[in-house]
Amino acid sequence: MKIYFVSGLAADSRVFKNLRVPGHCEAVFLEWIPPLKNESLPDYALRMASAIDTREPFGLVGLSMGGMIVSEIAGRFKPAVLILISSINSSAQLPFYFKAAGKLRLHRAVPVELVKKAALVKRRITKETPEEKDILRQIIRDSDADFIRWAMDAILKWKSTGLPAPDVHIHGNRDEVLPIRFTSPTHIIKKGGHLMVMTRAREINRILEERLVNVKI
Repeated sequence: MKIYFVSGLAADSRVFKNLRVPGHCEAVFLEWIPPLKNESLPDYALRMASAIDTREPFGLVGLSMGGMIVSEIAGRFKPAVLILISSINSSAQLPFYFKAAGKLRLHRAVPVELVKKAALVKRRITKETPEEKDILRQIIRDSDADFIRWAMDAILKWKSTGLPAPDVHIHGNRDEVLPIRFTSPTHIIKKGGHLMVMTRAREINRILEERLVNVKI
């Protein structure tokens, strides 16, 4: 069975380098596609779903913004399993200060290049290995400013309705981007941050193994 992975905002499939799926599963990494002008997050997710063979059983794994995308896809096409990592599956779980910033359009006042520079500087104090820091720095440098600008706007305007709850929702109790207090995870990684997909991959892989090994296809 194919398990489709969608990464987080300004990231790509390289963030999943440490994750593994059971032998009967095949990991397929969906990369971001250029958004249309003023495209909503649900409409964008539907276009991304065109890369998924929905005629056969499939699974979805979404990281951060990718979790929002796969949740929208799951609302239209029923996956065998839906897994979120460091994410949310409802706009109601967005932190209140994100919603306030969206209403005031504060995110549009912040230059994307400044956001990217801040993310690069942050790597100096995060817990990734030197190799992982290099990968993340390159991902940040490679990220498209126009896409980031669209994605920030789409997330803050997101209005989810009736989306399915994830089968597995893995969240770190030290997630600084999407704090755990606004979410309802099924699995909590102690001392896990927003990018624990790289730093705590062993624990996440164990959870993936436990859930995917018994998926009915």
